[in-house]
Amino acid sequence: MSDSIVIIPTFNEAHNIGRMIDQILSLSMDIDILVIDDGSPDGTAEIVKSKIEGNNERIYLIERNGKQGLGTAYVKGFEYALDKGYTFICEMDADFSHNPEDLPRLIETVKSGDSDLAVGSRYSDGISIVNWPLSRLILSYCANLYARMITGIPIKDTTAGFKCIHRKVLEALDLERISSNGYAFQIEIHFRAWKAGFKLKEVSIIFREREEGVSKMSKSIVREAVWRVWSLKFKSLIGSL
Repeated sequence: MSDSIVIIPTFNEAHNIGRMIDQILSLSMDIDILVIDDGSPDGTAEIVKSKIEGNNERIYLIERNGKQGLGTAYVKGFEYALDKGYTFICEMDADFSHNPEDLPRLIETVKSGDSDLAVGSRYSDGISIVNWPLSRLILSYCANLYARMITGIPIKDTTAGFKCIHRKVLEALDLERISSNGYAFQIEIHFRAWKAGFKLKEVSIIFREREEGVSKMSKSIVREAVWRVWSLKFKSLIGSL
C-alpha cells in the first residue's frame, strides 16, 4: 500500500474516469485511488470496477445512492483514508481540469514539511486557466477575492479543489462539523486548517476546462459559497468553529 491516496468524487464521468485512473497509475510516484461515485447512471462505477480487476490493491470504489454532494463525498473519502492509514491525502476532479501529473508536486510539498496542506492554485502565479469564458473567469476570481477578504485565508485560490493534505490536519479537524457541500467546502477546509494553525502553501498549476462531460456548477453552489464565508467568519469570532 502506498502512503498516498487521491480521492476522486464522480457523477456521470464515464468519458473521463477510465483515462484518469490509467494516467494516475502510470505516474512515477505510487498513488492509490479512491473513487466515490454518487450513483452515476452513465456507468461510471462499472468502469472503475473494470479497472479494479487488475489493480485491486491500488484502486478502491465507494458507491453511494444518488447525488449527495461534493462535500459529503470528500468527508467520506477522508474518513476512509484515515482509517486505512494513509499519510498524504489528495483531492482532485475526474474531468482532467486537474492534471494528474501535478499530483507528485503537491504530495512532495507536504512530504518535505514545507506545508501541511498544499493547494493546486490557479491564481498564485497570475491566472493559470485555459478555455474558460471571460464571464466565468471573472466570477471565479472575484469569488476568491471575496472569500479571502472576509475570512483572511492566506491563499489566493480559496476554492481550489486540487490539493494534498497531511493526515494530521484531518485528524485535528472535526470532520462531522464540516457542513459545506459545494465549492464552499473547499473554502471551509482551508479556513479550518489555517485556524487550527497548520501551514498552507499554494503550488501553481494550469487549470483546463473539461473537454468531456458536463460541469457541476449551479446557482445553489454559488449561493452557498457567498453565505458560508460569513458563517465561518462569525463562528471563528465567537469561538464555535
